[in-house]
Amino acid sequence: MITRDLAHRLTEAAQTWPSITLTGPRQSGKTTLCRALFPDHPYETLETPDVRAFATEDPRAFLARFPEGAVLDEVQRVPDLLSYLQGIIDADPAPGRWILTGSQNLALLETVSQSLAGRTAVHNLLPLTRGETTRFPRHPKTLDEVLFTGSYPRIFDEGHDASDWLGSYIATYIERDVRTISNVGDLAAFQRFVTLCAGRTAQLLNYSSLAGDCGISQPTAKAWLSVLETGFIAFRLPVLHANLRKRLVKMPKLHFHDTGLVCWLLGIRTPEQLRAHPLRGAIFETWVVSEIAKHRANRGETGGISYYRDRNGAEADLIVESPTDATIIEAKASETASSSLFDGSKRVRKHLSSSARQCSVVVVYGGDQRQRRGTDSLIPWQELHEFDWGASD
Repeated sequence: MITRDLAHRLTEAAQTWPSITLTGPRQSGKTTLCRALFPDHPYETLETPDVRAFATEDPRAFLARFPEGAVLDEVQRVPDLLSYLQGIIDADPAPGRWILTGSQNLALLETVSQSLAGRTAVHNLLPLTRGETTRFPRHPKTLDEVLFTGSYPRIFDEGHDASDWLGSYIATYIERDVRTISNVGDLAAFQRFVTLCAGRTAQLLNYSSLAGDCGISQPTAKAWLSVLETGFIAFRLPVLHANLRKRLVKMPKLHFHDTGLVCWLLGIRTPEQLRAHPLRGAIFETWVVSEIAKHRANRGETGGISYYRDRNGAEADLIVESPTDATIIEAKASETASSSLFDGSKRVRKHLSSSARQCSVVVVYGGDQRQRRGTDSLIPWQELHEFDWGASD
C-alpha cells in the first residue's frame, strides 16, 4: 500500500472530531486507508448481509459491541444507524472513536447532515492523483497510458489489466450499486446513458440532447446524471459566476473522475487506440480537470473551480479561484510548445481583468518541456501534480 495524500488530514481530524466520515467511489481505497490509519479500531462492513440485518433490526445492540468505537464500512446501507450513533457520540464525544465510510455521496451526506451535523468531519477520497500513482513500482509512463489506465488503486496494486478491471467495475456498478442508489428499471438504457455521457466528457451538458440521443425523458436524464454524481462516476463543472458585463454560457460542463472509465466506455481497449481517437483532446481535458479536483479534495477544499465561456467564443477549460487571485488553466493535448497555446486563455484574462483579483495563466500540454512566458507558465502533463492547486491565503 502507498501513502495517500489525504492520510494526514484524516489523522489530524481524528485528534479533534469524535467521528470521521470518508466517502468516495467504490475501489478508491477508503477501506484500505482507514484500516491502515486506525489499526486498533474494530472493523465491520455493512455490505455483509447478516451484519447489515443485525444493524438494521437491533442498532443499539450492534453498536454496543464497539464500546471504544470502530471502523464502519458502507454505512449508507443502514442510514438509520447514524441516528443511534448520534446519541452515543453525544454521551462520549472522545475524538477519533468512529470512522465511517461510504461509497455514495448525496445519499450518505444527507443522513450525515441530519444525524451527525457538528459531530463528524467529512472527507472525500477520490481515485489516485498522478503523484500517488507514481509511488507504485509499476505505473504508466506515457500520457496515453496514463489516460487509458485511469487511477483506481487496485489496478496498480494488483497488476490487473486495466481494460478487464474497468469492464468488471462498470458491470458491478450498474448491476449492483445503481439499484441501491435509485430505482432504475431499465439497466440496459442506463448503460447506454453512461456511454453517451462518456462521449460528452469535457463538453457542455445539454440535457435535451442527451435525453434525445438516449431515448429517455429530460427529467430522467437529470435523475440519472445525479446517480452518476452520487456514485462519484461523473461531476458537473459549473460556469464561472462573476460580476462581468458579458453574456456567459450558463450550462455546466460534464467531466468524469476517471479517464480510464471514459476510455473503456468509448470502446478504447489499448493506449494505441487512444492515440488517434477523435476525443483524445477532450479526455485529456477531463484528466487535467479531475487531477486538480482530486488535489483540492485531498486538501479538504471544495468549490472554487469553474470554467469560462461567453457567447463571443472566449473560453477557458478551468479557473481556480481564491479570494485574492485566479488561475486560468488550459489543457492542450498537443506535444509541441507554441505561443498559440496561450491565445484562448489570454483572451479570457482580458475579460477578467476588470476584477480586483490578479489572473495568471497555466497551460498544461502533452509535451515534456516547461516554459515560463512572463507571468504565464507552460507545463508538461507529467509535472501537473507538482503544482499546488489549492486556494491562496
